[in-house]
Amino acid sequence: MARSPFEPVAVSAVLALACACAATPADAAPAKPRKAEPVMNPCDTFYGADFAPKRASTDASARTPAAPAKPAKGVVVSDPDFKTCIVRATAHDDDPPKTFARNDYSRREAFNADGTRFLAYAMDGFWHLYDAKTLKWLAQLKGPAGDAEPQWDHADPNVFYYVPTNGGTKLYRMHIDTGASDVAADLLPALPKWAAKAEHIWTKSEGSPSKDERYWGFQVEDGKFNILGFIVWDLVEKKLVGSRQETAERPDNVSMSPSGRWFIVAGSPTSPTWAFSPDFKTKKKLHHRVEHADTAILANGHDAYVSVDYESWRAPVFFTDIDACEGVPADAKDAPLCPRTTLFNVYENGYATALHLSGKAYKKPGWLLVSTYDLVNSRPNPPAPPWYKDAIFAVELASSPRIYALGPHHSTVQGCYWAEPQATVDRDFTRILFNSDWDKGQTCADADRAAPRDVDAYMMTLPASALPDAR
Repeated sequence: MARSPFEPVAVSAVLALACACAATPADAAPAKPRKAEPVMNPCDTFYGADFAPKRASTDASARTPAAPAKPAKGVVVSDPDFKTCIVRATAHDDDPPKTFARNDYSRREAFNADGTRFLAYAMDGFWHLYDAKTLKWLAQLKGPAGDAEPQWDHADPNVFYYVPTNGGTKLYRMHIDTGASDVAADLLPALPKWAAKAEHIWTKSEGSPSKDERYWGFQVEDGKFNILGFIVWDLVEKKLVGSRQETAERPDNVSMSPSGRWFIVAGSPTSPTWAFSPDFKTKKKLHHRVEHADTAILANGHDAYVSVDYESWRAPVFFTDIDACEGVPADAKDAPLCPRTTLFNVYENGYATALHLSGKAYKKPGWLLVSTYDLVNSRPNPPAPPWYKDAIFAVELASSPRIYALGPHHSTVQGCYWAEPQATVDRDFTRILFNSDWDKGQTCADADRAAPRDVDAYMMTLPASALPDAR
């Protein structure tokens, strides 16, 4: 489920505005990098030719991982059971980001097109640029601020796109080699009449464009964040593909599918998640509500929707082949749910877990990254925790999927939003970025779940041959 206006992202956005760091292309020069020797990433030479990731058994109990001390930046941590390479990638107690330096979200690509840079987010709303090869902090960026929804260009490693904090009427493009920003799309002149009062055009934190950044789907809101409708924008042709007025209910978030064939409108606790055609003539019912989810590419090239259904028997994590699902007219009041394929079940022996999904490995179709956290059990004397406890793993998007356990994240979330691992994967499934407070063990009450937390971003690497081709 998306981060709602009362959750931490809004707090950081307010802080960002207070420090006058909202998106302004005139303030484009990056801060000068500090003079420091680069820390080489030892994971680049870590693996031997015989490495193979560990197959997970869904019938087994979780093993308690080793608990090493929090590593210094650039120091390898390799769990003896998983044998994957993890390195601390940021150091907010040394580099400029204060309070924390973290990966933004599982549904956001952290790494640029050639894997040489990654973005991290700070508590004060600033975005920071790092060298993904040396792990060196490079700059505090001027332009994107707070909830700017940065999206890396798929081909140009020096470019990412962003919106003003909580959305505006323009889509910006930042050039990290120069620090300059320019306007990629001015959406306001092209909007239909029903959107005359538009002030916030965004995905509401979680969405992505198509994998080639050609098609962008947005929800359109007025100055008070009341929903006005939806648009799909063609960045190549610089025109609207389609639009639809909507005033009934503000969705949780919106996104394009990787191919650009579908515009996903995530519902609410009481309304469905739909996949609309970009011209808004047809739609397909993906879920009866909204949960944590993402889109991905299947082995056959089709677009997939991946989510979890906590209200069904055993709470399956599932995927739907969007392209193969039958559609209905866009104005239809309801439709049958699209067929599902179960990947694994969350409810086991009284246990349940929260999780995040990342389907951004577009060059490794058919694979999904999952990170789990906040394990709970409703039984008075629970058995050993299930195989998926507090872990990062790769799941094949297939029936009877192969699942590879990649390692623990060492984040003791306990209700603290900022400490959620929210792991994201790069396009070829060789670099993973996740957050961790490294076994701090502090509990957050409801009143302070967005409070500062000692969190950094950690990078896990995998050989290009680690995962087989999906079926």
